[in-house]
Amino acid sequence: MLKNIDPLLNADILYALRAMGHGDRLVLCDTNFPADSIARQTRLGHLLRIDNTTTAEAARALLSVMPLDTFIPDAAMRMEIVGAPKEVPPVQQDVQAEIDRAEGKSWPLVPIERMTFYELAKKSYCVIATGERRFYGCFMFTKGVIPPDAR
Repeated sequence: MLKNIDPLLNADILYALRAMGHGDRLVLCDTNFPADSIARQTRLGHLLRIDNTTTAEAARALLSVMPLDTFIPDAAMRMEIVGAPKEVPPVQQDVQAEIDRAEGKSWPLVPIERMTFYELAKKSYCVIATGERRFYGCFMFTKGVIPPDAR
């Protein structure tokens, strides 16, 4: 255990988050997402897991140490519901609340069509699978920067 680090962030995830650079993207997904096959195509090349938790709980842990990219409008994305792209289900509302809490302001989740989401996921740095069982609990976050201390 480490001080001030959410216990959901295991060593493998902390390594990936630290290794990511500005503009690198991660996928946070539910149990139905083809996580392993897509993760094999990412930069990291293997699947990371935060089991027995929801995507909202995992997002809270991730965003406690990883800033979102303020230079782009789509630093936080969500998979659209097939046939109802404007609908935002409770699982996505829960993650939206965690993003807003972490950023201290409203930060919209940009909707991405399902198949486009899969293609973008393959180009991401890593995939983190959760125990989320609700449908459409799939998100992408782009890493931002932490400014130097003012001196």
